[in-house]
Amino acid sequence: MRVELATFPTSFKVTVRHASAVRAATENIIVRIQTASGAVGVGEGCPRRYVTSETAESARTFLRGAAPGAVVAAETIDGLRSWMADHRESIDANPAAFCALELALLDALAGEQRVSVERFLGYPDLSGRFRYTAVIGDSGRWVFALLLQRYLFRGMRDFKLKLSGDLDRDRRKLARLRRRWATVRVRVDANNLWSDADKCIAHLSRLDYRFTAIEEPLTANDLDGFARIAAALDTPIVLDESGLRGEQLARLPGPADRWILNCRVSKMGGLLRSLAIVEAARELGIGVIVGAHVGETSILTRAALTVAAHAGDALVGQEGAFGTTLLRRDLVSPLLMFGRRAELDIATVLDPAAPGSGLLADESALAEREVLVG
Repeated sequence: MRVELATFPTSFKVTVRHASAVRAATENIIVRIQTASGAVGVGEGCPRRYVTSETAESARTFLRGAAPGAVVAAETIDGLRSWMADHRESIDANPAAFCALELALLDALAGEQRVSVERFLGYPDLSGRFRYTAVIGDSGRWVFALLLQRYLFRGMRDFKLKLSGDLDRDRRKLARLRRRWATVRVRVDANNLWSDADKCIAHLSRLDYRFTAIEEPLTANDLDGFARIAAALDTPIVLDESGLRGEQLARLPGPADRWILNCRVSKMGGLLRSLAIVEAARELGIGVIVGAHVGETSILTRAALTVAAHAGDALVGQEGAFGTTLLRRDLVSPLLMFGRRAELDIATVLDPAAPGSGLLADESALAEREVLVG
C-alpha cells in the first residue's frame, strides 16, 4: 500500500465562535491510501487541542510512526482490530490522527472487495433519511438572526445553541428562539464554561428556558457536578469532551436517562471505536447524539452516517453535514449535505452499494502531501 498524509485547507463562509475557540477555516488531517490493486481510500481527522489535546503537528508525528505498522496489520479487518487493541493507549492519545488513517484503510479495503464499508463491516447498506440539527455559535445579534432565519427556512426545528456565559447576551439569543417555542427544540452547549455547578445552575435558571439537554457545562469530567446540574434543572447532560472512552459510560452517576453521549467519529478515534461506544451506550440506556467538528468535510459526514444508522432508537440527534453551507468547497464528491427539512436522503445523494465509502476525492485540492508508506 502507498500511504500519503495531507491537509485540505479551505476557509469558512462564516466565522464560528464558541467558548473554547474561534474558527474561520478547516484544520484537518487527510490520509490517502492506494492498494496494490489500485483501490483508493481517503480518511479525515480533526485534531482539536481543547477536545483531545491534539494538534495538527502531533497528529502528523503520530501518523509517521504508526502508519507503517498499521498498514501491514490491516491486510484484513481482524488484523486491523488486533493492531488497534495492541496500540490502544497510543490511539487514546491520538484519536483524530488515527481516525484519518482508519477511515482511509476501511475505504480502501472495502473498495478492494467491491463492497460498501457497511457490508465490509457486516452491516446493511445505508438507507433512508437522516435529519440534522442546526448549530448556532456565539455570534453577534445580526449574524445570529440571519443564521436562525436561514435554518428555519430550510425547515430545521432542532437547534444546538452555543452559550456565552453573558446573561444578557444569552437571553437576547433565546428571545428570538422563544418566539418559536412550539416548533423548535433547543439544547445548549457551554463548552466547559463554568467550574462551579451552582453558578451554572443559577445562570441557566435565569434564562428561564426549557432546554432538551445541556452539553458540557462544567470543566471536563466533573461528572458529579454534571449530575447535580441534571438533577437541579431536570435536564439531561450531553458528554462531549467528557465522553471519549466506552468504559467512562459505566461509571456515570445517577440514572441513565440523565446522560447523552455526543459521539464524534474523529474524537472517538475512528469508525470502529465509534460503533463500539454507541453499542455500549445502547446497552446502558444512554442516548446518543452523532456529533461533528466544525469544518468537517463529507468524508467524516459519510462515516457518521454509519454510526447514526447503528445507533437506532438510541439516536436523539445528529450534527454535521453542513457541506458548502459552511465550507467554501468540499474535498470529495458526491457532496453530503442536508437539504430542505434538514434531511439527507441517501437515495438522492449516494449509491449505498458503491465500493468503499462511495466518495471520490479531488486530489488537486490536497496540500502538504507527504508519503508515509510506499
